[in-house]
Amino acid sequence: MNRDHWKSETHLHMNSNSLQTRLKKVRTSMLFLLLTLVPWFATAEVTPSKPNVLFLIADDLNTFLGCYGDPRAQTPNLDRLAARGVRFDRAYCAFPLCGPSRNSMLTGLYPNSSGILANAQIFRQTIPAHTSLPQAFRQQGCFAARLGKLYHYDVPNSIGTDGHDDPASWELEMNPAGVDRLEEQPHIFSLTPGQFGATLSWYASPKSDAYHTDGLLASDAEWVLERCAQQKDRPFFLAVGFFRPHTPYVAPKVPYFGFYPEDQMPVVTGVEEDQADIPEAALASRKKEQDQMSDALRRQAVQAYYASISFMDAQVGRVVAALDRLGLADNTIIVFTSDHGYHMGEHGLWQKRSLFEESTRVPLLMVAPGVTPKAAVAASPVSHVDLYPTLAELCGIEAPTNLQGQSLVPLLRDPSLPGRGWALTQVTRGAREKQFSGYSLRTPRWRYTEWDEGREGRELYDHDADPRELANLAGSPGQQEVIEELSAKLRAAVTTTFPASGQTPKFKDGLWAPQLVK
Repeated sequence: MNRDHWKSETHLHMNSNSLQTRLKKVRTSMLFLLLTLVPWFATAEVTPSKPNVLFLIADDLNTFLGCYGDPRAQTPNLDRLAARGVRFDRAYCAFPLCGPSRNSMLTGLYPNSSGILANAQIFRQTIPAHTSLPQAFRQQGCFAARLGKLYHYDVPNSIGTDGHDDPASWELEMNPAGVDRLEEQPHIFSLTPGQFGATLSWYASPKSDAYHTDGLLASDAEWVLERCAQQKDRPFFLAVGFFRPHTPYVAPKVPYFGFYPEDQMPVVTGVEEDQADIPEAALASRKKEQDQMSDALRRQAVQAYYASISFMDAQVGRVVAALDRLGLADNTIIVFTSDHGYHMGEHGLWQKRSLFEESTRVPLLMVAPGVTPKAAVAASPVSHVDLYPTLAELCGIEAPTNLQGQSLVPLLRDPSLPGRGWALTQVTRGAREKQFSGYSLRTPRWRYTEWDEGREGRELYDHDADPRELANLAGSPGQQEVIEELSAKLRAAVTTTFPASGQTPKFKDGLWAPQLVK
């Protein structure tokens, strides 16, 4: 071996040893770095950067709940949920009809700005550039899923489909259909044979919870939550839309109908006297077949409605129990509400589309860990349009600048605060070519309503003395000062429901078409 070759071999050997030494040091450093980061990764996996949201909504539910003081209601799960956070005692929808209400809630805009004043429409037809509540969460990295009814559905015929959904709002959609839709429809009693969703109809099912659509929804929610628990570093917005107690009032006979003996169900009396001082526009939602019901049928309808509420309550309990069991509750905001209220014979009315308390008032429960006190009650009037800015603030989500509600976060922290001090609900009357609006303002004490700016009548109810709204004081000379004050406040509130540009939306080709709101 010559000298030059030996030097070359020696040099290669030395370089090899040096390289191995350097690699060993690199591996040691990487191992140290990995061991240092393990606790950080573990923390990141358990604690997402934003809180989760579990958004639960019932369909056509009034405040027939134990936590709202109803003496008959068997709703233990919602009562326990109310005890975990804040119950809003005076929460109101923007429009007492499924489609307009749900679009308003999920866009954070009043119907005059969302453009939806009827069912079977979606806001992409009128304000396509607007970002919905779940879409905002989805765009900012959250997992957004819809189970069941969030936007409008034709119930019961659309159960099992997407209904009038907004695909941009969700990453995942699930649409189960149970025996209430697939098997039992021929057995359902209806005041109008062959119709189920728009009129009173009911059925005591022999099948248990697991076979019904809302039972399947609860199972789907458990399945989704299990997967969310496996990836806790990604926040979720999970919306579960139950179909009960919407007509047809279908629920398992055992045990739910048994909770409410038919002969103990209430029947509203004194309707004729009550209606004497009510404007015709206020009663326009009544239906002939409902006026002709016997007291026996009225009791059966009330029984079935209560039974459907208790059945829905049980499914809510399953979903919240899964949240707790999977260790997700400490970082999850829970919202429970309904799309609007519901009449059970008050003022001679059934179902919805009125501006009375029974139709406009909704249950609203909110639990925000680290924010809400337990078993608290907020008395200030609030609106569905307030949910979007509230959840955005709680979760650090950037929201559109044109939202029209107030954030409820101060009220969640201190439920005694006065908040905005009023809530506004509207509804339409008449044919489209002669359509007019009714607006109702709810303050802590008063409900004041104007139909077509008063041309079709006014209503004034003092809730301190008359919580059932039986005495219309609008014609009382002694209330003129109150009426003038509330009328000015109502009209000022109405101006805030239109797009910020100030341009009034108009009908075009049979479709409500406001200026696009960006």
